[in-house]
Amino acid sequence: MRRWLTLVVALVLAGTGVYIASAVLNRGEAPIVEGCTALLNGNEESLATDQAANASLITAIAVRRGLPARAATIAIATSMQEAKLRNINYGDKAGPDSRGLFQQRPSQGWGSEEQLMDPVYATNAFYDALVKVPGYESMTVTEAAQKVQRSAFPEAYSQQEDLGRAYASALTGNSEASLNCTLRKPDAAGDPSTVRSALEEDYGQTAVGVVAGKTVSVQASGTLAWSVAQWAVANAKGMGVTRVQVDGQAWIRDGDKGWSAAQNPPGVVVITVADAP
Repeated sequence: MRRWLTLVVALVLAGTGVYIASAVLNRGEAPIVEGCTALLNGNEESLATDQAANASLITAIAVRRGLPARAATIAIATSMQEAKLRNINYGDKAGPDSRGLFQQRPSQGWGSEEQLMDPVYATNAFYDALVKVPGYESMTVTEAAQKVQRSAFPEAYSQQEDLGRAYASALTGNSEASLNCTLRKPDAAGDPSTVRSALEEDYGQTAVGVVAGKTVSVQASGTLAWSVAQWAVANAKGMGVTRVQVDGQAWIRDGDKGWSAAQNPPGVVVITVADAP
């Protein structure tokens, strides 16, 4: 009986595998591994889609506050080292009450647990402390991060410097068309009002979105335009974004097409979300 059951299970699993492979081949599609990359000075740094979205929030708040890209580099590297760029609701043995993107502690005066689990609050709290550090712009990431965090392992922040620089450069708009996310097709319609609200939460009045049909348009030029555009790419997975147009370029969500030349209206970023599948 046992041998018979084993044979049946094996046949079922084999049949399932053949069906999946056949379905993929018949559609002419290769399996897509989702993720995001940022390119700087020939080096490519990779993040999961949720990590890239959190990096975009951290950077947008730096832009909103008028901080230099170096501040965003330090913040992204710190969050990556402390929490893998995820908004986690637990700490470790060294800091059991640590919470959020930066593992800040209520017991050390950073705010309540509820506040620290709000990524916008936590990011602003980090920058509030960073800007009080004299000369942080010229410090190494490790030196500046340690002045803020006071970690038991201060040298660890240096491991994330290249990643922090790549994503900060792209998401502040200093590196154009350098952030790309490889994504599957959306499984639900996108909501342009959600995109507009997220822009307002992250950028404030720095980037005001106007909804028309399935698009959100933002009047912007220069580094701000590229900041908003690459913010939209970093959030494409969660918000159902299918196309981003800016400054003669367009990012198209279709496997791994990335950025290419396109005809766009000048001085505006156009973000398009998916229709119902």
